[in-house]
Amino acid sequence: MDFSYSPKVVDLQQRLTAFMDEHIYPAEAVYHAEVEANRRAGNAWQPTRVMEDLKAKARAAGLWNLFLPESQYGAGLTNLEYAPLCEIMGRSHVAPEAFNCSAPDTGNMETLVRYATPEQQQRWLLPLLDGKIRSAFAMTEPAVASSDATNIEARIERVGDEYVINGRKWWTSGAPDPRCEILIFMGKTDPGHASRHRQQSMILVPMKTPGVTMERPLSVFGYDHAPHGHGEVSFDNVRVPVANVLLGEGRGFEIAQGRLGPGRIHHCMRSIGAAERALELMVDRLQSRIAFGKALSEQSIWHERIAESRCMIDQARLLTLNAAHRMDTVGNKVAAADIAMIKVVAPNMSCKVVDWAIQAHGGGGVSQDFWLAEAYAHQRTVRLVDGPDEVHRNAIAKIELAKRAAVRKGLTVTG
Repeated sequence: MDFSYSPKVVDLQQRLTAFMDEHIYPAEAVYHAEVEANRRAGNAWQPTRVMEDLKAKARAAGLWNLFLPESQYGAGLTNLEYAPLCEIMGRSHVAPEAFNCSAPDTGNMETLVRYATPEQQQRWLLPLLDGKIRSAFAMTEPAVASSDATNIEARIERVGDEYVINGRKWWTSGAPDPRCEILIFMGKTDPGHASRHRQQSMILVPMKTPGVTMERPLSVFGYDHAPHGHGEVSFDNVRVPVANVLLGEGRGFEIAQGRLGPGRIHHCMRSIGAAERALELMVDRLQSRIAFGKALSEQSIWHERIAESRCMIDQARLLTLNAAHRMDTVGNKVAAADIAMIKVVAPNMSCKVVDWAIQAHGGGGVSQDFWLAEAYAHQRTVRLVDGPDEVHRNAIAKIELAKRAAVRKGLTVTG
């Protein structure tokens, strides 16, 4: 197994890193200042000029739509090739959108590439790839434990040539964004189907459809993440054409599994980048601060934490690269255990490293003066998005149990 990067990937790494140094890091403070200025003016939910400028520069530099493996629309990179690039983007909250590689748009674009009709792709995929619009994924519901997607209660009922949609969703990332023009909505078309995994369907719902109401933005540890954000959205007798359904009735769970695999690994790639930056900030801080007569970096407790951080980051990176390799070679379904393992390991690792970096910065670490507080809030959230730790651990355990059961029966189980 060879995880060495090809010349193409090395070139993209160098170009991305240079772009980050020249444009992204300097833009972080500008971006947050512009959002706050918009907030004081009464509308934090308008797109920022600095982000639009970054997007134009990234596109001109050929650093655009680097995801989408096995697709004519992307950069022609495999999951394994994309991993180190996504890691670099994960070092900044500003970066993913600047390169048109941010969630939930990447997952939605992959869904449209895989499952949408040519007409659906023409209307929604191409503008997303062009960065002209944004999108949201409406799956999680406030009234049920949505970590089990079969619990969802939202209804999609066919009436003639239309579907009528009713329900309430939350943590619909991107819904408060005025650029959000399309939602991928998951609901039940056949609640009585004998298979719990054939009751759900996914359908395309334009955000401006009558009956769609963005009820409120939701904050994450106090951050509202304007102008993108996360919303609670209600659907009251929303009518869309039958042609808006993806793949057909009863295929929603199948689509969800196909969509969430790449999304999960992308989160992990970015988590590794965040941890790397946190470790760098930790080391710089420890070497520059004096306490009790010597640099903090000379204290043995910090030697342990620095060493443990390096071990944890590299372990998570290798596990992520292995999962990406497996996705490329045996497919997402067979690589389910590998994806589940990194989804548990990477964000937990990043939470720990960022937490230590905060500790090294003292009071400053939890203030707005440093990147770390926001980084911790995001990394802690990643332990919930696209399935909580407990669900992934449960999936891993079931696969291991099935392996041993098969061995006892003289069978072979992949995964």
